[in-house]
Amino acid sequence: MDLLNPRALRWKIAALAAAACCAVAAVVGFLVHDATRERGLRVGTERATTRLTAAEREFERTGEVPADIDVRSRAELPAPLARDLPSRPAGGPGGTAYATWYDVDPPNWYWMWGAAVVGDRYLVVREDMSAEVRSLQLLDRSIVKSVLAALLVVVPLAALATEPINRRLRHGARTARRIADGDLDARIGSAGRARDEITEMASAVDHMASALQNKLETERRFTADVAHELRTPLMGLVTAAGLLPEDDEAAGLVRDRLRALNALVEDLLEISRLDAGAERARLDPVPLGELVADVVRRTDTDTRVTVEPGDADEVRTVHGASAGARGAGSVGSAGLVETDPRRVERIVVNLVANAHRHGAGPVEVTVAGTRIAVRDHGPGFPPELLADGPRRFRTGASERGRGHGLGLTVAQGQAGVLGARLTFANAPGGGALATLDLAPPPS
Repeated sequence: MDLLNPRALRWKIAALAAAACCAVAAVVGFLVHDATRERGLRVGTERATTRLTAAEREFERTGEVPADIDVRSRAELPAPLARDLPSRPAGGPGGTAYATWYDVDPPNWYWMWGAAVVGDRYLVVREDMSAEVRSLQLLDRSIVKSVLAALLVVVPLAALATEPINRRLRHGARTARRIADGDLDARIGSAGRARDEITEMASAVDHMASALQNKLETERRFTADVAHELRTPLMGLVTAAGLLPEDDEAAGLVRDRLRALNALVEDLLEISRLDAGAERARLDPVPLGELVADVVRRTDTDTRVTVEPGDADEVRTVHGASAGARGAGSVGSAGLVETDPRRVERIVVNLVANAHRHGAGPVEVTVAGTRIAVRDHGPGFPPELLADGPRRFRTGASERGRGHGLGLTVAQGQAGVLGARLTFANAPGGGALATLDLAPPPS
């Protein structure tokens, strides 16, 4: 569709070439038109002057003027001729004065008038200039036709000549998108021997990508190393905390903070694996509705799960274990879905935990086909998260609560491993809405 896009670079360059062609043609055409017009006026003036000179000689020789020469009084002369002719002959008695006037009245009146003073008489001639005018008009039309014919050649050639530039720019854009999508090994490279601005831009982008890759690799290794180094003393702390009295309030607080710290370390390790691209999905056919209901039940939260009917399903609802109630009978599935149940479980647990931690009840999980939606009724996602997606160690708006911001980041990374799409929005009736589509449409 780039060929048909009027805003494409090829057509802008073609338009610039066309404008330059038209500007050159206009200047040349004006000069040619003006020179041709001046030459025609000179020819007309010379013809009128020649006739007047011949008439003057004839008058001096015979005392008569030729039949094609008018003899008029000064009052009978056209005003421009009378204005240009002196009242008495130039050079004194016997002298002669001449004047010419180009009389134009489009579309059919083009005359070159000539007048001479001979003695006390005024000789007047008229030369028809229509032939010169028609020649000038034909010349103008020929110039316009030539310019149009040149544009028919110049514009396509200019568009084709920009194709190598467009190809290099498109390659650079594709490479930049690959880098933005996480392929940090992608590089534009230098094609051919061209050393121009595009080559400089490609080199700068490649240098930026290399620096970004090195920085991210350093941060990734640091995160993984810190998480691994924390794991050993953390396990010792967990073991030591298990020896504390169960009924001691301080011991309970210590165990609670240790669980939070342990979850943070596990999240950091998981993020480091996701960043390294070491995670691979193991797909199995699973009843998605039953899987999600079981996962939510094990979160021990007050969460309502709704499995919408599939081909042979009915709507069934189940609450988390802390609600103290379950739907009648077993929870039906929304059909078998080919996916990695462990990663789906991780995503659902993180979304539900985020809804309870940063949102407000009731929290609802809806399974429909291959789509899982988690909604709370709190203040909703902050604009920064909706615009840029989740960022680690950033929770967004203060009204969403406090936390380290890794839950949604992990969920998004796991969705990427599954080839699924995780989107975030604010529900029309209020609250945050996260939707996991395990079979997104092809982009």
